[in-house]
Amino acid sequence: MGTPESDSEIRKKTKYGATDSPEANHQEENQDQTYLDEKIVIPDVGGYGFSFRKLWAFTGPGFLMSIAYLDPGNIESDLQCGAIAGFQLLWVLLWATILGLLCQRLAIRLGVVTGKDLGEICHYYYPKFPRVLLWIMIEIAIIGSDMQEVIGTAIAFNLLSAGRIPLWGGVLITIVDTFFFLFLDKYGLRKLEAFFGLLITIMAVTFGYEYIVVKPNQKEVLKGMFLPLCKNCGHEELLQAVGIVGAIIMPHNIYLHSSLVKTREVDRTNKKAVKEANMYYLTESTIALFVSFLINLFVMSVFAQAFFQKKNSEVHDVCANQSMFSNHSIFPNFPVNNETVSVDIFQGGIILGCYFGPIALYIWAIGILAAGQSSTMTGTYAGQFVMEGFLKLRWSRFARVVFTRAFAILPTVFVAAFRNVEDLTGLNDLLNVLQSILLPFAVIPVLTFTSMQPLMNDFVNGILGKIIMILITGLVCAINIYFVVTTLIGLQHLVYYIVIPFVIVAYAAFVFYLIWTCLISHGMTFLGRGPHTRFNYGLQ
Repeated sequence: MGTPESDSEIRKKTKYGATDSPEANHQEENQDQTYLDEKIVIPDVGGYGFSFRKLWAFTGPGFLMSIAYLDPGNIESDLQCGAIAGFQLLWVLLWATILGLLCQRLAIRLGVVTGKDLGEICHYYYPKFPRVLLWIMIEIAIIGSDMQEVIGTAIAFNLLSAGRIPLWGGVLITIVDTFFFLFLDKYGLRKLEAFFGLLITIMAVTFGYEYIVVKPNQKEVLKGMFLPLCKNCGHEELLQAVGIVGAIIMPHNIYLHSSLVKTREVDRTNKKAVKEANMYYLTESTIALFVSFLINLFVMSVFAQAFFQKKNSEVHDVCANQSMFSNHSIFPNFPVNNETVSVDIFQGGIILGCYFGPIALYIWAIGILAAGQSSTMTGTYAGQFVMEGFLKLRWSRFARVVFTRAFAILPTVFVAAFRNVEDLTGLNDLLNVLQSILLPFAVIPVLTFTSMQPLMNDFVNGILGKIIMILITGLVCAINIYFVVTTLIGLQHLVYYIVIPFVIVAYAAFVFYLIWTCLISHGMTFLGRGPHTRFNYGLQ
């Protein structure tokens, strides 16, 4: 793939990540520091047995990663699924989280074993054109995720102010809070990680409060989690199930996690130390994703219990009698008919307030605000690491945030100012579709590299691991194809039928290219040759 570089060049780039010249080192020292510039030293407790002190030292990256499982897009997918399908699709949420953990496990192993993140290894492996195209795809995913965070934050401010802060005003506020969070890491890595832990705790408490107030049927919750059934489910329920997978597993999160694990000092020349680091990171990530699963479970169960098959007329009658909506413009326009109510993160908060009191609405808004704010910073870091990895460009944090947030805020503030909240939350749904479409551009590369013996040595994926991940990748691609085709069928516009087929062909061709290079590289592994052999230099 491409023209092989000389051994000395490859060794220098893969081992040091840059030239070792004094001028370059001096220039790098003067650049704005980033999250990865601080390394946590792992305590020596004597031996390699399990230690809670060591687990605590490794704790942090997994929880930052898990925030992507709790962004406003996920929350909206949860509540819609509960309102439409009841408890019947809780098992999809459970298995989507497990699939997400398996993908994050590969990201962990890649970062720990090689000392390089997924973006960096993509830079060394793929030729220039597909590499840049892959970077563009991940940047689009990051911008799409950032838009969801902006939407969630704007809606939260609107709810908390009882409509006094307009949606476009909430969008503009996100400009200020972004730069506030931008400088948190100046106060230390552990303090930054503790702050994100606080935001996750706020989400757990707020959405847990809703769960306690609504009191879902525990028997139905358990049945929904462990029985993979969906009685009387049709096209709409199937779309919700597909949407859960797309919302839970985000492409840029895999790139992010492979970078975050580099914040701990690990002796990669010591096989036991690498094995230990993989174990602790996986343990921490399992705990973090279990917490995220519980929070998503709270949301889905609340709306399954309270609003499954609820009619518009019922909701309208209850909300119309609430004094909290009498003097403000926050009251949504619920049509008076017998159709099933359609909910989103805005209407969901309103309905909770109607049925369970104003406190339920405000606590819901606080939870949404925490979800939006926590996801903002991880999206910024993901964009920074991806740009540095793919393009070898090291921007300051200020420039990085301006770049990403400008693309996210401009279309969002336009929709918020000139359209209504339904269009804003509808944009959120489209962004969930976008994340699902872009998922293969993370899953296929991480599977490719973690299955390369010359790159991973003793930590290469085994036969069983390869089979499982190939099946997962195939499932993800199949889900995406179904999701995309179904979404396009629903778009009743002639332009879509002219332009979209070309986009689909280009998309399918690029995914096929990634699959082909994955298969070729694995085949060449057995022959002991191929472009993957450049990873023999400097990475181990």
